[in-house]
Amino acid sequence: MLFYIIAAFVVLVDQLSKIIIRINVKIDETYTLWGIPMTHIENSGMAGSHFQGYGRLFGILAVLFIVVVIYNRRKGMFNEKTTEISLAFLVGGAAGNGIDRLLFGEVTDFLVSRSGNGVLNMADHAIEIGVLLLIISFVIRPLKRVFRHS
Repeated sequence: MLFYIIAAFVVLVDQLSKIIIRINVKIDETYTLWGIPMTHIENSGMAGSHFQGYGRLFGILAVLFIVVVIYNRRKGMFNEKTTEISLAFLVGGAAGNGIDRLLFGEVTDFLVSRSGNGVLNMADHAIEIGVLLLIISFVIRPLKRVFRHS
């Protein structure tokens, strides 16, 4: 159940934040909220604005990713809590951006990265968290085996 709660929460936060930005901030306009710089852009590509114009294709790939994860989850392939949580963030992020891509052909981005090298959204950050947790789960799993056999 935690898997679905996290994924749904990610989608909700992502979609609400994008709606607020679309309504209140013009495209290419920069706005600062609580010291956080935001610039509203629409990205029809993927990470780093690569492959522009393929938004709907990436939306379909997001749906396929979600289906594969949920299918394999139901088959019992993901037993560890950290893996479950990481996949929930990944599925929520894929769904959040997938909704934009399928409905609009592009993703609303607005959070300017601290390095200044890109503009992201809440779904992108959820995907980053999911990847980080997945890496941690891959490190923890072998360590658990080592300490169990000690």
